[in-house]
Amino acid sequence: MRFIKVVSGNRTAFLLAGGFALSILMISEGSYQRSVARLDAVPAMLQAKDGIQNLADGVANAETSERGYLVTGRKEYRAPYDEAVKKVRTALDYLVPYYSSKPESAAIFGKLHEATEAKLSELALTVQMIDDGKPEAAKEIMLSDIGKELMDVVRKTSSELLAHQNQTITENRQGIYASLLLSRIGVAALTGMGLLALFMYLRQTFLYTQQQTELQRMLQAERDRLEAEVLERTAQLTQLAQHLQTAREDERNRLARNLHDDLGSLLTSAKLDAARIKSRLTVSAPEALDLLAHLVSTLNSGIALGRRIIEDLRPSALSNLGLVATLEILAREFADSTDVQVHCTLEPVNLNPAAELMVYRLVQEAITNISKYAKAQQVWLSLGTTQNGEVEVSVRDDGLGFDTSAKPQSAYGLVGMRFRVEAEGGVLSLASAPGQGTLIRAKLPAVASKDSAAV
Repeated sequence: MRFIKVVSGNRTAFLLAGGFALSILMISEGSYQRSVARLDAVPAMLQAKDGIQNLADGVANAETSERGYLVTGRKEYRAPYDEAVKKVRTALDYLVPYYSSKPESAAIFGKLHEATEAKLSELALTVQMIDDGKPEAAKEIMLSDIGKELMDVVRKTSSELLAHQNQTITENRQGIYASLLLSRIGVAALTGMGLLALFMYLRQTFLYTQQQTELQRMLQAERDRLEAEVLERTAQLTQLAQHLQTAREDERNRLARNLHDDLGSLLTSAKLDAARIKSRLTVSAPEALDLLAHLVSTLNSGIALGRRIIEDLRPSALSNLGLVATLEILAREFADSTDVQVHCTLEPVNLNPAAELMVYRLVQEAITNISKYAKAQQVWLSLGTTQNGEVEVSVRDDGLGFDTSAKPQSAYGLVGMRFRVEAEGGVLSLASAPGQGTLIRAKLPAVASKDSAAV
């Protein structure tokens, strides 16, 4: 599959490579076939050349032996004649079928064949007369110009045929060289074209790779710019949330102080005035004492309500009693108002005032969510210092829990918690599952204690 993908992705390159390979194969195979055909014809050409030479030499030897036999009359001169004739016949047995398929030289061989047969007949007749004891008749035939003319024709046509055969062999050799040269030129040309195509392909690939690299660099630069912009906007939003939270706490503190100073003073003054009025009405208007008592009760309820509002806005116990006592009071009030068992494991920690207020608000928000949604029976509240020196606060319940991967209908409470914790340099984690309760844990950096700072 991977090879098919590579071929599909580089189809043009593979087509060019296949075309060049096929062209080289065709040129090489064509040159090979032509060369083999010409080389296979060489032995037959050489044998034909030898046959022509043997034929001419045989006719000449036969004539010489015939004359020697005529002059001497000795039988030992007959054997060379017979051998020469046999040699001529052997040559003709090969040359006749060979030149029957060579129309370009068949005419010359035909003249040679005819002259040779005539000369052999003339020699055979002379030898027969010698054998029959008629040497004078044989001598007359020999001295005639018929034999000389036939011999001249044999020599001339054999020379022409040899020249033609040599030319054919030369042309065949030149054809082999031409085929080899053509093959070399074709292979060299296709190799050059292949190298040029490879260079162009590599150049195109390099340009494409360079373009891809530049595009990736631009995309990376744009991604880095967007990430930097996101980080900057996130930092701005975090600072804005921290500023809004600080402004909110400052406004709460101001309202708590105003309520404590103004409303508290007014209610306390009204209660003192009611006490003075009560002392005067005891004698003059005893029937108004019940109304005055109701008024005092209402003033006391107003003072208690004002204190609760002030504590909600700015817990005075946090600055007077410390974080541990404030969380214990918060847990006790929650347990009294909801009948939920609260288990506290609280240890003194080193935090700055803003971080202590954040921890108080975190626990307060977690308890509020438990009372609204969790339907829990027990709550575990812990505060302490880890082995790494970090301050850890956690709130766990055995309530309904929820799926943390699902998008909640309202997550602003959790988002507010997270922003509060991160604004103080901490980390907030949440663990929950349906039917398994919820755990909210925050880790904050501790500050140096006053004792260690003094040392």
